[in-house]
Amino acid sequence: MAAVPKRRISKSRRDKRRTHYKLEAPKFVECPHCHELMIPHRVCKSCGYYDGRSVIAEAK
Repeated sequence: MAAVPKRRISKSRRDKRRTHYKLEAPKFVECPHCHELMIPHRVCKSCGYYDGRSVIAEAK
């Protein structure tokens, strides 16, 4: 015997289960060094600073 559901799952019940499957907009914070928007806990793309010190050479 195969494992087969006894009743069909309704669209409403299926969709209620999937309410958390959604995309989230990326979060941004202001870089304390150059005041550009950056993703938190990453090196700033415009100035190359992270945690108050220069990590990479300036990309400009």
